[in-house]
Amino acid sequence: MVGQSTAGITHEVDARWTMAYAAGLGDFNDQYMDTAAHAVLAHPLFPVCLEWPVLLSARDMPGFETSTREEAARGVHASHDLHIHRPIQAGDTLTTRSTVIGLERIKPGAAQTTRLDTVDASGDLVCQTYQLGISRGVEVTGSAAPIEQAPAWPEIPDQGELDGWDIKVSAGAAHVYTECASIFNPIHTDRAVALAAGLPDIILHGTATLALAVSKLVDKCVDGQPGRVRRLGGRFSAMVLMPSTIRIQLTGQIRGALGFAVLTEDGQVAISRGFLCFDKH
Repeated sequence: MVGQSTAGITHEVDARWTMAYAAGLGDFNDQYMDTAAHAVLAHPLFPVCLEWPVLLSARDMPGFETSTREEAARGVHASHDLHIHRPIQAGDTLTTRSTVIGLERIKPGAAQTTRLDTVDASGDLVCQTYQLGISRGVEVTGSAAPIEQAPAWPEIPDQGELDGWDIKVSAGAAHVYTECASIFNPIHTDRAVALAAGLPDIILHGTATLALAVSKLVDKCVDGQPGRVRRLGGRFSAMVLMPSTIRIQLTGQIRGALGFAVLTEDGQVAISRGFLCFDKH
């Protein structure tokens, strides 16, 4: 599978979708909502909406058929690193494709690194995501060197909790996020499916948790200007149940970059090594 790419999937991004995504997060920043003042911007995490159908289409890649349905169900989104070359705005026509750049056996199972590229109608790169997925307890057949190394993450010294904010996550948050993002995975909305997968209940999407953190950090630390965000990411390490209250902790701050963590209501680390990089001015 290493080196293979999916076909591109094209989306017409309209204000209805970008506004719904932000509203589903409870983020009503004028940059996302005021269609009378300007072409509205998409939330920095909006690219996940464009990437989801591409990730699903990757299941048609040669080699994926060797994974059983039970093995496929063991896949988890382990980390996310999104590079934003320019903000997405309503009216954009964007095409996204994915490429498997690495696959290896690690102690927990099979670790697959995927690069997702989104370009505009002129072919210019708008954003790029490096995503690590781990299929727990799944073996890897064959061997292959990665065709590309994922970029190193920003080094932001841990300075303890510099600041922090609590966010209430409603009982229906995963259902709302599913519909507003057009990202459907039944473990987030169907309790029977979640229980059958060994989960304690339905859980909030990792990207929804990350998006809530980004919303808060943009509001508190980036002057409410999402268009300045250039890179963000982190490791997904614990489940967020609903309803509950999560805590966003600002753990480091250097010029143009923030370090953060997200804690669950019982103190587990839902997102570790979080980072958000932005234009200083």
